[in-house]
Amino acid sequence: MSMFIALFVVLVAVAVSELIARLLPRISSTYFNLLFGIILAAWPMTSRYIPEFDNEFFMIVILAPLLFFEGQRTQILQVQQRLKQIIGTAGILAIISAVVITMILPNLFNMTFPLALIMVAISTPTDATALESVIGGRAFPRSSHEQLTLESLFNDATGLVLLQAGIIWWQTGHFNFLQNAGTLLYAAGGGALIGFMIALLFMVIRQWLLRTSINAIYAQNLVYLLTPIIIYILAEAIGVSGIIAVVIAGLVNNSEANRSRFSSPRQMHLGLNLVNFLTSILNGMVFVILGLNLERIFTSQYFIHNNNWQWLMIGVTVYLGLLVCRLLYAKYKVGDHSWRSAGLFSLGGVHATVTLAMTFSLRGTLATNLYNQVILVEVVVIILSMVTATVVFNLKLPVDFDARNRPSRQREIRDEMVKSGIERVKKMDLDPAVRALVMYDLQDQIRSNTLRSFFKQWHGVSQHQEKINVLQSVDQRRALMHAFNEERRYLHSLALTHQIPSDEIYDLYSEVLLAESLVLDPKSRLI
Repeated sequence: MSMFIALFVVLVAVAVSELIARLLPRISSTYFNLLFGIILAAWPMTSRYIPEFDNEFFMIVILAPLLFFEGQRTQILQVQQRLKQIIGTAGILAIISAVVITMILPNLFNMTFPLALIMVAISTPTDATALESVIGGRAFPRSSHEQLTLESLFNDATGLVLLQAGIIWWQTGHFNFLQNAGTLLYAAGGGALIGFMIALLFMVIRQWLLRTSINAIYAQNLVYLLTPIIIYILAEAIGVSGIIAVVIAGLVNNSEANRSRFSSPRQMHLGLNLVNFLTSILNGMVFVILGLNLERIFTSQYFIHNNNWQWLMIGVTVYLGLLVCRLLYAKYKVGDHSWRSAGLFSLGGVHATVTLAMTFSLRGTLATNLYNQVILVEVVVIILSMVTATVVFNLKLPVDFDARNRPSRQREIRDEMVKSGIERVKKMDLDPAVRALVMYDLQDQIRSNTLRSFFKQWHGVSQHQEKINVLQSVDQRRALMHAFNEERRYLHSLALTHQIPSDEIYDLYSEVLLAESLVLDPKSRLI
């Protein structure tokens, strides 16, 4: 029951923060998620219902589906074309950074090499969702953005293996390079193989069911949503990387969806909507949970009574070390080799919740004082990476005016589109009652109906259905179809001018088609 209440509170926080973010569109919703997470932890009324951070629950229920969905949005051909770069940034860069900073920290601070490796390993994973939040409406180079996104999909596994090596070194006092290199290859390669095999098995079953009479849309989508959880648990159970497994499974699903999207359009459409919905919810939950834990860390007894600020200097050193390593690597190995691109790549390696999850996984492994110190160090790395990137990107990157002006531009196009549909209906010979209903529906597309008019329609909807006979209902459907056809014709003519980006036209076109599907759906009770 406590977990249910905690999830309910977090989901409410996600919903409210997203609504507030709409009022202030120039501030990323991520920061509102963080703020509400802090408020939930600071307010005793809600804090008492939210238990301590559960690392396994977070990795299985939140992170695994997120990475799976992210992998599904990535074409496998794109990964194949950039495989060398992915291995370089997610593997080689992470290892080089870990080695360099691990050698530096014990010479500057009073710590052992194993503890230094543990701290650096936790700071290795980058976060694509956090990157989106720090870009904040700025025009970020597409090639660098793609590289950072692909890096974040795969470098989690490198960080986990490095962390495992650091823990073994800490516990035994010995560091075996060959053994750890073999562990990395086994974890990454085994995870990729397991993810591919299980996803392939699910794909064969799914495609077979699609071609039989026993196919059930809702059952199929339910199994699909559970797929990343199943794959992650199985991969971790046999000792390989569950993260790599779910990412590879997502890539396999991308190829499957591309070649089977019309075999069951309703199932595909429902699945895509569920993925988009859950991705938004899970992304919000990630940062609400991050805010929750940040507040609890900074109000903990250890932090309040800790007069030694060495953890702050260690955190700054780790972040700067990672920044310099990324900068130098990007200068010679990534993109156009310019200092500007290297700087963007370096700052774009934002750290967030995966880092925090890896930190909490150390509970019980390290002594309490060392564990608390590691937590504070990683919090510094997370905050510095997000704040520094946000400030620099806002100062150095140009505003993405195309994205900023898109809502107003689409609103104008939608107004003209609906106007063309209304003009078409005015020319039709319709019963006045039917015409009034159709006009109301069309004006709803541009949200021009007042709240008062809505309540009037809502109050009279049952009476309307009794008064409208079968023939008038057919006329209503026919009028709406003619209007939607006229709206599509307007959008097509606009597309031929090549003055509006195609994706904006497609977005509005899909809206019209969705509205039309509501009218045509034989199971619909809306007409």
